[in-house]
Amino acid sequence: MKLPNGPQIPALLQMVRWIANPMSFIEACAKSYGEIFTIRLERNSPPMVIVSNPLALQQILTNDTKELEAPGDRLFEFLLGKHSVITISGAEHQRQRQLLMPPFHGESMRNYSQVITDVTQKVISQYEIGKPFNIRSATQAITMRVIMQAVFGLHEGTRAEKLQHFLGEILEKASSRLIVAFLFFPALQRDFGPINFWGKQMRRQQQADQLIYEEIRERREEPDSSRTDILSLLMAARDEAGQPMTDEELRDELMTLLAAGHETTATALAWALYWIHKLPSVRQKLLQELDSLGDDPDPSIIFKLPYLNAVCSETLRIYPVAIATFPRVVRTPISLGGYELEPGTVVLGSIYLTHQREDIYPEPKQFKPERFLERQFSPYEYLPFGGGAKRCIGLAFAQLEMKLALAKILSSLELELVDNSEVRPRRRGLVTGPDRPIQMVITRQRQVRSKGFALIPQPLLPDLGEGEPEFQNPSPRYGRGI
Repeated sequence: MKLPNGPQIPALLQMVRWIANPMSFIEACAKSYGEIFTIRLERNSPPMVIVSNPLALQQILTNDTKELEAPGDRLFEFLLGKHSVITISGAEHQRQRQLLMPPFHGESMRNYSQVITDVTQKVISQYEIGKPFNIRSATQAITMRVIMQAVFGLHEGTRAEKLQHFLGEILEKASSRLIVAFLFFPALQRDFGPINFWGKQMRRQQQADQLIYEEIRERREEPDSSRTDILSLLMAARDEAGQPMTDEELRDELMTLLAAGHETTATALAWALYWIHKLPSVRQKLLQELDSLGDDPDPSIIFKLPYLNAVCSETLRIYPVAIATFPRVVRTPISLGGYELEPGTVVLGSIYLTHQREDIYPEPKQFKPERFLERQFSPYEYLPFGGGAKRCIGLAFAQLEMKLALAKILSSLELELVDNSEVRPRRRGLVTGPDRPIQMVITRQRQVRSKGFALIPQPLLPDLGEGEPEFQNPSPRYGRGI
């Protein structure tokens, strides 16, 4: 087997670069070796082939469970558990995914719209005019409260406060580079006396788990069919054999929705607000579009706004929160990009490198929402939510939250960046985020035309199927595929 070329430095040094700054590492590799290359993160582990060619990505993402297997990602087990849709595979994964889909359709999405706008309004009303604040702290507060209400169904009370506290701490600590080192080097996952980072993190997890299991137990003892939060919907769901999720499965999927829906959306919102206020022309066009809606715009209308959609799409393109798809493992010999890969080879689709391709996105380092108005991109050219069997199950919810929160913030407040200097992406746990705090300041309140977005009875919010991307429609030349 002749693998694609790749760096010849020792595997340990490749691992260090992968942990410390994966974007610069893979960009350097792509510059030297092209759109398909091999890295090795451990001396005796299978090689990892990194791919950023759309045709090769199409081959990978449409061959899940055939030539390639999408195994559960064990790196996430420490946080999500062994029954998460991310950490399982095969028939078990398919069952969990089918049970998770109903809350992300139709009527449920309309219910979440009001939660998102109400929470956003409440959070932003707490910030004072003229007093700088970290915008990511604000977006984290928004996404955490949305998750607590929409997913857990908890609005207030002692349990809600405790759970929000523990979950916030867990996710914040899990976002450090140190946690990544613990995950890639399991020998570090033990007590080192006074420096007991891993042990403290596990204790926080146990405290949060206790609260989650208490909530599940009470819901089972006193079921309420009128509840519309995701936990209640998941507890009512049944698989093809008529079986519900176990308590452990419910806990793991709740943690999955929390981790995937809080950290990632908060980061995307912070990036969007940075770019909107760094580039005055972008902000002006977006405000013109929002202001044209009049009083009480319906969420489905906001969701479909062309320029808002383009801004969100470009935000997720230029610095995607997830830099790679979930790994695939070769099951039977496969020809990929001109190379014959043997069983056991790990294949990783690079979202970041694909989004930085100059042949697809001219001037890729420039923030240009217009590129999403001028053409459509296939799901193998633009894939911020991954693809194939492991595509993000909550992408419809994330899109809705991102657009409605941005619309509420921009319609309500005049904001400015305190520091207009460049912000770059860096590793933030197992995903990415800004390399420094983005400080913003409120200069004045904008005239608020309405207290919220009016809801109408017709099912106008898009039913996105199994997470079909709505930021961009698939291009005919690659087909739908995923």
